[in-house]
Formats: sequence, structure tokens, C-alpha cells
Amino acid sequence: MKFIRIILFPFVPIYFLVTWFRNLAYDKGWFKSTSYDFPIICVGNLSAGGTGKTPMVEYLIRLLKEETNLATLSRGYGRKTKGFLLAEDNITATELGDEPFQFYHKFKDEITVAVDEDRQHGISTLRALKTKPEVVILDDAFQHRKVKAGYNVLLTTYNNLYVDDFVLPTGNLREPKKGAKRANIIVVTKCPEFLSQNDKEAIVLKLKPKVYQHVFFSHIGYGNSVLNETEKFSVNKLESFTLVTGIANAKPLVNYLKSQYLDFNHIEFKDHHNFTENDIKKLSELDKIVTTEKDYMRLKNEAVLKGKLYFLPIKTVIDNSEQFDALVKAFTLG
Repeated sequence: MKFIRIILFPFVPIYFLVTWFRNLAYDKGWFKSTSYDFPIICVGNLSAGGTGKTPMVEYLIRLLKEETNLATLSRGYGRKTKGFLLAEDNITATELGDEPFQFYHKFKDEITVAVDEDRQHGISTLRALKTKPEVVILDDAFQHRKVKAGYNVLLTTYNNLYVDDFVLPTGNLREPKKGAKRANIIVVTKCPEFLSQNDKEAIVLKLKPKVYQHVFFSHIGYGNSVLNETEKFSVNKLESFTLVTGIANAKPLVNYLKSQYLDFNHIEFKDHHNFTENDIKKLSELDKIVTTEKDYMRLKNEAVLKGKLYFLPIKTVIDNSEQFDALVKAFTLG
């Protein structure tokens, strides 16, 4: 895979120019971008996945859901439906997409969850609801320039800062690094739990934030227990099991489980993998399966996996969260 990316390097300038010109067209007003008179927060990245958008959206949901009528709007990547779709009790992850299905599963009595590949249409449809949302969180919409969010939260991982990367197809960037200037907040995600102040300052120097930008650091907080619909038990009581992942970057999870001296094998699928009948059959032959919450949402209704499938919950833990929370609330609540 790395070799293929290297030989595709001559195409990097072409991709760079196309995405650079697209951004220029929106910045100059040649392409129309719609602004709104109510708070819209965009959570996104410059990289092609794996920066921790889902736990960050969940962090914002927990922060705001008690104080405002809140909605999330996602594209619904990998779903088998089209257009606007509102999450309801009878909906499936296949119809809605795994991340929005997870949001609905966890917060369905507290927020509105919807998907639409056309974010403008999705926003207008949400606002036309009988109980219209006062704040909308856009999941993975940093490159969706047709919507001009009032507040942009840009994520970049500790081990692969966007300033150290190239645009596709050789690197992982969806657009040139200069796109970071649209962010109000930059969060360096998946940091070591105890990152020194010197290391933080060195990263900030590399990122070179604008005067209006705030930089924060976060790490993954792993749950103390694995669980499913009916059971819950401590991680340190896990005996031999199989870890099954279909996410962009499983390395932090693998490293965490190894640090707990657990005995496991790892079956790794690509991000947003749609599990086939053959996949399910092979998984059903395993004794105990631990997976991510996102993967669990796609697998939990498979009858042959009942009693052997569990997930390990995670959350985003932000250093200096008081300042982060205050900035977000100042924008959304005034």
C-alpha cells in the first residue's frame, strides 16, 4: 500500500490544485456558501478519517443537550439509503449509517439525529420540523463548503499532524494544509494521557495557529467495562477473546488492550466495513468477541452473535476542558 502511494506522488500536485482552487472559489465567493442565523458547529478534519470525530461529536452532545434543542446532521457514510432521513426507533444502521445510528442509540430521547448528503437540504428540513433544533452539529463536514458553519472544530491526531502530511493520493489530506485557517478550534486528538507542557508547546509551534484559533489536546478515555444489551463486566476480567474492528485506525485500541496484558487476537476490517453473511458466519464460530461501539451497532442484531459480542466504550477527554466548554457555549448559547 505504501509503495502504491509513493508511485502515485506525481498526481499529488493535480489533487492539490483542484482542492486549492475549490477552496479559493468559496473564499472569493465565486461558489455560493450559505450562512445561517442560528448556531451551527462543524466537527471535521483535513485527514481522510481516523481522527476521532465520533467521540468528539458525543462530547459536544453531552455538553449542550441539557441547555438547548440539539440536532446532529451527518452524511451517513456507507448507508444504503439516499436523501434526508430522520432517525426513528425502527431504523437500522444500514439505513442510517453507523455513526449517526450510534448517536441515536445513545441520545435518542435527548436530541434529534438526521442524515443527508446535501447538508443545506438537511439543515432546512430539520428547521422545518415541528420542534426545530436551536443548534445543529455537523458531523464530518469541514470540506462541505456549501454550508458556512458558524464554528469549526478541526481534529488532527497526535501521531499524524496535518502539518506533517501530504494531500491524497500519497498522503491522507483531503485538502491542502492551508484549509486549517477555517477552524476556530484545533484539537490534537489521541495524545498520550500525560502529555508534557513542553510537548504541547512544541506541537503548537508546528501548527502555527492564527491569532483567532485555540489549540487543545485530548486523549481517549477507555471504559472500565465491556458490555452489551444485557451484560457488563470489568475489562480486567476479560480472558481470551477476539478483537474485531472496522474503523480507520485501530492501533490506539490495540495498544490499550495490550497495555492491560489481555490475551486476544485481532481481526481487522476496513473503515465502515459492511459485514457480509460470510463474515458473520466466521464470527459466529468465535467464543468471545470485543469490538468498538461503532462496530457493535452494526453487529448487535445478528442472532448468531448473541451472548458472545461486547463493546468497549470510549470518550474524548480534553485537557483544559473548562476553556473548551466555555468557548463552545459562548458561541451556541451566547
